Amino acid sequence: MTSFLSLTIFISLILILISFWLPLMNPNTEKLSPYECGFDPIASARLPYSMRFFLIAILFLLFDLEIALLLPTPWAIQLLNPVMPFVWASIIIILLTLGFIYEWCQGALEWAE
Repeated sequence: MTSFLSLTIFISLILILISFWLPLMNPNTEKLSPYECGFDPIASARLPYSMRFFLIAILFLLFDLEIALLLPTPWAIQLLNPVMPFVWASIIIILLTLGFIYEWCQGALEWAE
Protein backbone atom coordinates (compact mmCIF):
# COMPACT_ATOMS: atom_id res chain seq x y z
CA MET A 1 0.00 0.00 0.00
CA THR A 2 2.87 2.35 0.81
CA SER A 3 4.47 1.73 -2.57
CA PHE A 4 1.24 2.66 -4.36
CA LEU A 5 0.91 5.83 -2.31
CA SER A 6 4.52 6.87 -2.88
CA LEU A 7 4.27 6.10 -6.61
CA THR A 8 1.09 8.17 -6.84
CA ILE A 9 2.68 11.12 -5.03
CA PHE A 10 5.82 10.86 -7.20
CA ILE A 11 3.87 10.81 -10.47
CA SER A 12 1.68 13.70 -9.29
CA LEU A 13 4.69 15.82 -8.38
CA ILE A 14 6.38 15.08 -11.72
CA LEU A 15 3.22 16.07 -13.63
CA ILE A 16 2.85 19.26 -11.59
CA LEU A 17 6.44 20.28 -12.25
CA ILE A 18 6.11 19.52 -15.97
CA SER A 19 2.91 21.57 -16.20
CA PHE A 20 4.72 24.61 -14.79
CA TRP A 21 7.75 24.40 -17.07
CA LEU A 22 6.29 23.05 -20.30
CA PRO A 23 3.86 25.75 -21.52
CA LEU A 24 5.20 28.88 -23.16
CA MET A 25 3.46 31.91 -21.78
CA ASN A 26 3.82 34.59 -24.43
CA PRO A 27 0.53 36.49 -24.52
CA ASN A 28 0.14 39.07 -27.26
CA THR A 29 -2.79 41.11 -28.55
CA GLU A 30 -3.70 38.46 -31.11
CA LYS A 31 -3.94 35.72 -28.49
CA LEU A 32 -5.83 37.88 -26.03
CA SER A 33 -8.44 39.12 -28.52
CA PRO A 34 -11.75 37.23 -28.73
CA TYR A 35 -12.13 34.87 -31.65
CA GLU A 36 -14.67 36.13 -34.20
CA CYS A 37 -13.94 33.96 -37.27
CA GLY A 38 -11.12 36.21 -38.43
CA PHE A 39 -13.17 39.41 -38.28
CA ASP A 40 -12.54 42.35 -36.02
CA PRO A 41 -14.60 42.09 -32.84
CA ILE A 42 -17.90 43.93 -33.11
CA ALA A 43 -18.55 44.26 -29.38
CA SER A 44 -17.03 43.19 -26.10
CA ALA A 45 -16.86 39.43 -25.70
CA ARG A 46 -17.05 39.75 -21.94
CA LEU A 47 -20.63 40.88 -21.46
CA PRO A 48 -21.99 39.91 -18.06
CA TYR A 49 -24.67 37.25 -17.83
CA SER A 50 -27.94 38.02 -16.20
CA MET A 51 -28.22 36.81 -12.62
CA ARG A 52 -31.63 35.42 -13.53
CA PHE A 53 -29.92 33.06 -15.97
CA PHE A 54 -27.78 31.70 -13.13
CA LEU A 55 -30.84 31.41 -10.87
CA ILE A 56 -32.71 29.35 -13.45
CA ALA A 57 -29.62 27.18 -13.99
CA ILE A 58 -29.24 26.59 -10.24
CA LEU A 59 -32.93 25.75 -9.89
CA PHE A 60 -32.61 23.27 -12.75
CA LEU A 61 -29.64 21.61 -11.04
CA LEU A 62 -31.49 21.56 -7.73
CA PHE A 63 -34.55 19.84 -9.15
CA ASP A 64 -32.36 17.50 -11.17
CA LEU A 65 -30.67 16.53 -7.91
CA GLU A 66 -34.10 16.02 -6.37
CA ILE A 67 -34.93 13.49 -9.05
CA ALA A 68 -31.64 11.69 -8.42
CA LEU A 69 -32.36 11.57 -4.69
CA LEU A 70 -35.91 10.33 -5.14
CA LEU A 71 -35.10 7.71 -7.77
CA PRO A 72 -34.44 4.86 -5.27
CA THR A 73 -37.72 5.51 -3.41
CA PRO A 74 -39.84 2.92 -5.30
CA TRP A 75 -37.29 0.22 -4.49
CA ALA A 76 -37.15 1.33 -0.86
CA ILE A 77 -40.85 0.50 -0.51
CA GLN A 78 -39.82 -3.17 -0.48
CA LEU A 79 -37.75 -2.74 2.70
CA LEU A 80 -38.89 -4.05 6.07
CA ASN A 81 -39.67 -0.51 7.25
CA PRO A 82 -40.92 1.35 4.13
CA VAL A 83 -42.17 4.33 6.13
CA MET A 84 -38.76 5.97 6.69
CA PRO A 85 -37.76 6.28 3.00
CA PHE A 86 -41.20 7.71 2.29
CA VAL A 87 -40.80 10.22 5.14
CA TRP A 88 -37.36 11.34 3.92
CA ALA A 89 -38.58 11.63 0.33
CA SER A 90 -41.55 13.69 1.52
CA ILE A 91 -39.27 15.99 3.52
CA ILE A 92 -37.09 16.58 0.45
CA ILE A 93 -40.12 17.35 -1.71
CA ILE A 94 -41.67 19.65 0.89
CA LEU A 95 -38.43 21.62 1.42
CA LEU A 96 -37.86 22.08 -2.29
CA THR A 97 -41.49 23.05 -2.87
CA LEU A 98 -41.36 25.64 -0.08
CA GLY A 99 -38.16 27.10 -1.50
CA PHE A 100 -39.67 27.20 -4.99
CA ILE A 101 -42.81 28.96 -3.70
CA TYR A 102 -40.66 31.47 -1.81
CA GLU A 103 -38.61 32.27 -4.93
CA TRP A 104 -41.79 32.60 -6.96
CA CYS A 105 -43.39 34.97 -4.42
CA GLN A 106 -40.24 37.11 -4.30
CA GLY A 107 -40.43 37.53 -8.08
CA ALA A 108 -37.04 35.95 -8.67
CA LEU A 109 -38.39 33.72 -11.43
CA GLU A 110 -39.69 36.58 -13.56
CA TRP A 111 -37.47 36.59 -16.63
CA ALA A 112 -38.33 40.11 -17.79
CA GLU A 113 -39.42 42.96 -15.59
